[in-house]
This record gives sequence, structure tokens and C-alpha cells, in this order.
Amino acid sequence: MRVNIERKVDWAILTAAFLTASVMGMGILAGAATEAASTSSEDTSRLVSVQNLPQDLAACNLDESSGETPDVSAPEEKSLFAALREDPSPGLMAAQFSTPHTEDQERITREMRAQGARVPVRTIRDTAPTYSAVAVDVNSNEVILQDNNLWQYQVFDRLSPTPAGPNDISVPKRSVHGDKSLIEFNNGLYVDPKSGDIFSVESDVGDKMVRFPRDASGDVPPKGVLHTPHRVYNLAADETTQEVFATVEFPPEVVVYPKDATGEQQPIRRLEGDDTGLDAPHGIAVDEKDRLLFVNTWGHHSDFTVAGTGKWFPPAIKVYTVDADGDAKPLRVITGDQTQLDWPAAMKFNPENGDLYVANDIGQSVLVFANAPSVQGNVAPARVIHGPSARLRNPTGVALDLKNKEVWVSNLGNSSATVYPLMANGDVAPLRIIRSAEESKRGVNFGRTAAVTYDPIRQEILVPN
Repeated sequence: MRVNIERKVDWAILTAAFLTASVMGMGILAGAATEAASTSSEDTSRLVSVQNLPQDLAACNLDESSGETPDVSAPEEKSLFAALREDPSPGLMAAQFSTPHTEDQERITREMRAQGARVPVRTIRDTAPTYSAVAVDVNSNEVILQDNNLWQYQVFDRLSPTPAGPNDISVPKRSVHGDKSLIEFNNGLYVDPKSGDIFSVESDVGDKMVRFPRDASGDVPPKGVLHTPHRVYNLAADETTQEVFATVEFPPEVVVYPKDATGEQQPIRRLEGDDTGLDAPHGIAVDEKDRLLFVNTWGHHSDFTVAGTGKWFPPAIKVYTVDADGDAKPLRVITGDQTQLDWPAAMKFNPENGDLYVANDIGQSVLVFANAPSVQGNVAPARVIHGPSARLRNPTGVALDLKNKEVWVSNLGNSSATVYPLMANGDVAPLRIIRSAEESKRGVNFGRTAAVTYDPIRQEILVPN
């Protein structure tokens, strides 16, 4: 179920998200608190009944047959959803369309509470950037970092020095953010090597790819917007054919568009089907010389139309022809314990020597596979950047600067980007660090919260992501 009202306010309404997840995934918890109160003198609640939803239930909708919206709150209180439905005042509309910056959030909360809406007493959230992707523009000597948390991308000088003190941060040259930008939970990045145009895809509710000119700054609209499938994750391009490739996590596929595609233009090719082995695809890279396409997968497999078909396979890198279409089998597969793949994310291919770089999220590493166009099976990386000196924390983005012989990595878990020599190996210290939070920063890593509960014994809030 996708609720338009919930799209922009899920960062503030953890309770509503929990109820949605409970209804969709577990059934309806029927009357637990009421039954417990009537059967026990203690001030406690217990689960007494679970009713499963019908298997053919298509959606959860409010019953509006009577022309009235059910009011489950106390008479003197309106629910937040009811307030949003009934009162399009500036404060309430801002909750639906504003980016989640702390100052805006606090102001919107005051306005909503003043109008009787139910709002949280306080909110737990990360106020620092979460860098999900990185790109390098060698023509302008700039590094672009996609911030999945504060809905922006920031541009830094490539030679920005490492912050001197533990609480110092790097200063961006400019950023693109705000309502006009249409940037939300964006994830993938691609920079056109000639024009410097910046392509970015939205990996959650936005279902779009936006394109900005190199010098864009502030709250500005994109020069192009393309409607994409839901849950697009990463980008790659074939400059020879002027095509852009995007992975879609689920239902799994790779979609291919002309680079200048906009609006409702449909993909010119779709790589999809059981034979493709695209089980939760994430990172993608193009080998223009050998005409190959690399896609890494997490191994989550299921036929979403048939209950009980879920399976798990080891993470892998699948190799296809660059023009693969339909239910095409991979030419080769790189998988197995020796690969060290663990939630592989963005990938980049070096056409000069055949190296394939993989940002290895949970492995806290960058894996480099040599002779990637020809290797297959359970092969070990030729090089691995990993260790305490490397300062990697949940690396999900990687970019190659072949002009200056550097590899850049964006770290989802500590608001930073680190850069190494192109042939770095082992526990090697970064050449430089771009940091947008204190050195000790550890990201909370819950951007799109789907549920929440409380452990009264440990006094901890539990948030899956």
C-alpha cells in the first residue's frame, strides 16, 4: 500500500508507519488491550487474538461509502491523516512537500499541533548527511555526493583537504536541494563526461530520475525528469550508444533509456525474468570496449505473484551482453565465499585494465576484481581496501577518477567520502577525506522507517530498516 499523505511525513510519524506495517504484514491485532483489561486486574496488555487478512486483499482503503471519514481518535483530537485530508493550510501542506530539515520540521510540528493534529512529542532522526553515492567530474575537478537523508546532493572541490580537527567539517562549494529540485531518497549518481550534467535516481517513493546542469545550485528545478519504475537503485551509462541503465530492486529488472529520455518515455529495453538471475539487483557497470554489462545481486529471489516462492542465493555479480534484453541468461556469474561479496552496492569498471570496483556495504570494504570481462565462479578479489586505517563505514558508492588515478568511496555510515590511490590494497589510509559530520559520527541508518517497537526491559527503541 502506498499512501500519498504518508510519503513526505514518514520521517516524523513512526507510529503510523508501524500500524501500516502491522496491517499489511501480520494481520489485524484484534482487541488485545481491551480483552486484557477485562480479564486481568493488572495494568498490562497481552495479545489474545490474531486475524489474518484475506489472501486476495488488494489494498487497504478507508471506507468512504457513508461519505464520512471514520474518526478513531478522541473527540477533542483529530488524527494527523484526517487533518491533512480536511485542511490544506500552508503548515499542513508543508508537512507533505517539504524536505525534512530540522528547523522546518519543528515549525511544521508547531503549526500542526495548533490545528489539533496528532503529532509526535519528539522525533529521533539523523540530522547529518547520509552519503549514498559519489561521482567525480574530472572536467570541473569536483566531487558530487548524494545525500539520501537530507534530500540533496552536495558538490565539493576534489582537492578539499581533510578537516583539521575532529569536529571540523568540509565545506561544499554548492548544493542542490528543496521542493523544486524533486530530490528525495535519491541514491544513484551519474555525471555526463562531456556536459557535466548530473543524473540522479530516487530509490523509494519518488519513482523518477532527475537531471541537473553542472552548475545547478540551491532550490532549482531539474532540466529533465523521467518517470521510472518503483525502487530504482543505481545508474550506469553507455556513452557509445548514449544510453543510461538503471537497476530496479523489486520486481527485479534492469531498464535502459536514451540518455535524454524525459517524462513518461518507456524503456527501450528491459532485462527481466527468471533466467536473468536478477535477484535484488543493486550495482551496475558498463564495459564499453567488450560490450558487457555487470550487475550485482543480493540474492533475494521470489515470484512476487506466488506466495511461498521466496528463496535466498549468495550475492553475486552477473555478466551480460550490453544489449541484453528480456529474459536473457547471464554469460558468466561471479559468486561464492571467496568473493567476499556482502550486500554489494555501486560498481565501476576501469576500461584501461579490466578491473571492476565494488562498494561492499556490510563487508566494510571495496573489492577489486581483475580481468572482470572474463573471470567467473568463486574467485577472490585481486585487491581489497579494508581495515581501520581505511576509515570505511558502510560504503555504498564508488567512483573512478582515471585522470588523477584515484578511487572515491561514499560512506553511508559516517557522513564522509574517502579517496585512495587507484591501485590501493589492504588497510591503506585515505589520501583525503571529505567529512560532513564530526569524526566520531556513526549514522543511525534508518531513513525509510517501516516499523518501530519498544523493548521495556532494555529500554530501547527497535527500528528495522
